[in-house]
Amino acid sequence: MKLASLNEGRDGKLVVVSKDLTRYTDAGRIAPTMQAALDDWDAAEPGLRELGQSLEMGSAPVERFHERECASPLPRSYQWADGSAYLNHVELVRKARGAEVPESFYEDPLMYQGGSDTFLGPRDDIAMPTDEGWGIDMEGEVAVITGDVPMGVSADEAGDYIRLIMLVNDVSLRGLIPGELAKGFGFFQSKPSSAFSPCAVTPEELGEAWRDGAVNLPLIVNYNGAPFGRANAGVDLTFNFPQLIAHAAKSRPLGAGTIIGSGTVSNKLDDGPGKSISEGGDGYSCIAEIRMIETIYDGAAKTPFMKFGDRVEIKMKDKDGHSIFGAIEQNVAKYEG
Repeated sequence: MKLASLNEGRDGKLVVVSKDLTRYTDAGRIAPTMQAALDDWDAAEPGLRELGQSLEMGSAPVERFHERECASPLPRSYQWADGSAYLNHVELVRKARGAEVPESFYEDPLMYQGGSDTFLGPRDDIAMPTDEGWGIDMEGEVAVITGDVPMGVSADEAGDYIRLIMLVNDVSLRGLIPGELAKGFGFFQSKPSSAFSPCAVTPEELGEAWRDGAVNLPLIVNYNGAPFGRANAGVDLTFNFPQLIAHAAKSRPLGAGTIIGSGTVSNKLDDGPGKSISEGGDGYSCIAEIRMIETIYDGAAKTPFMKFGDRVEIKMKDKDGHSIFGAIEQNVAKYEG
């Protein structure tokens, strides 16, 4: 089942989308918004699933589905917590500055709590007051949306609370991060609004690609029209989604509609840093990673961060080459106030 929120009101209008992303049907009689469906998932899910079956059979009222008309599946949420499941990414960042990765990082996930009040739509601009010095970067990720998760849930049980899966562009301002982290109090200004894919899908929609608590497919990242990343989201991850959920719920329950991110999808190559697609590798899901590799091997980073007019596309295809979630397509633009 594929769900989306059309741009209507602050929390969107919930619709069920066809498997081929061409049609939708209004889900308002079951739940007016994505959050309403998640709040009462046990009651809403059977009706939404039946509506999806009717849509596929042609027996439900339909409208043409346009990804550009979508907000993020949850235009705002009660909680957005982003992990760092791919330690290759962390290893590169640390190695570039001559630091070791603490052993605890391999046993206890990194996670920060991001701003969740103003998510960007999948076609919204990344609007910034300046493109100089702030180090605008994309981060291609996968995320899950949970139901109500009890405090202290185990990793073995946590997968049962995953309701939906989607893609993320977790925008980062690399130039602001060092100063914020130096204060010892975490990210804030360096993590502006994130964007999510047009559709969120149930785990069974992914078929055999959803296994071991991860999406086992390449994450496609194109930058200014050229292939930039094809890292497989099911490879080289240290922590899967049930483990990340259990970490987040260690000392608190998680409310329905909590979003948990994977962190930047990052693959190794022959147990070493990855290579660009042009060099035969799987590329990267953010600019910072290629800059770290340049620093390690060449002594300095040379790939610039994003500038006004740059464009990023993030999507994922099934084994038959069909888009699963729709695409995040964003331009970097001047914020005019």
